[in-house]
Amino acid sequence: RWLRQHECVEKLNMHAILSASMGQEQLLTELLITYAKIPVLIGELISVEIWKHKIFPVLCRLEDFKPRSTFPIYVVLHHEASIINLLETVFFYKEICESAEDGILDLIDYCHRKLTLLAARSANGQIVTSTELRPEDLVSPSSMQKQAEMMEFEISLKALSVLRFITDQVESLPLSALTRMLNTHNLPCLLVELVERCPWSCREAGKLKKFENGAWHVVPPEDQMKMTKLDGQVWLALLNLLLSPECQRKYHFDGFNKSQLLKLRVFLTDVLIDQLPNLVEMQRFLSHLAVTEPAPPKKDLVLEQV
Repeated sequence: RWLRQHECVEKLNMHAILSASMGQEQLLTELLITYAKIPVLIGELISVEIWKHKIFPVLCRLEDFKPRSTFPIYVVLHHEASIINLLETVFFYKEICESAEDGILDLIDYCHRKLTLLAARSANGQIVTSTELRPEDLVSPSSMQKQAEMMEFEISLKALSVLRFITDQVESLPLSALTRMLNTHNLPCLLVELVERCPWSCREAGKLKKFENGAWHVVPPEDQMKMTKLDGQVWLALLNLLLSPECQRKYHFDGFNKSQLLKLRVFLTDVLIDQLPNLVEMQRFLSHLAVTEPAPPKKDLVLEQV
């Protein structure tokens, strides 16, 4: 039954990608909303994540775990990637975001976990450089774990896009979702860390490589200042979280947060602003923040379901 469900998710994922490439994803999004499937997909996503962190490592440590093929395990690991890819494709729509209902809090928590892991690995100098699945990887549990790490990297990048689409809908999010993003998880500071670390670029043998469209590419010297889609996602999420009036009322601009955010000024070069003109507003906001002491956040009474 589970494999049948996985097959359906795979087909939905492929259908979503094809529809998006032709600009015809309206029907799919309507069906997902009508049949209330977004909370189901979020539940699936988190259950696979729990399996991966709680059960998969134990399986790999068992002495008598010597399967003839570890392909079924690969399918479970791939299930998470398929769901997050499907969500990335459809979360562009405001209606999808609203149809997640209470599940949006779980999805925000999920994205926060993935991005924290991404920033931590980058800080430790752990860079995933290959994403190819070789036939021998389907035999030994140790290479399976390596494969899981590679997949985790790609999933984290998809989670970044999903999070950015959620921040696009700041006005229509439930109050507790905004509190979760700004105060519980302090996402603006985490995004600053990602701007600094830039986990999707690395230097190898003196050449700059960037991760795009599922693979690492060597960047020619003339394109090294070019903003990638992933850079754009981080900056757009920061714009949404820092410049919307609702967020400015709720976010606590204390000494630490202020010093972290002001680190962004170094990155706001003319070349970057030419590529994303909205960043002029960010530059203005940071200059203002540097010389003023913002008012403490308004304390609202928020009842939230935990």
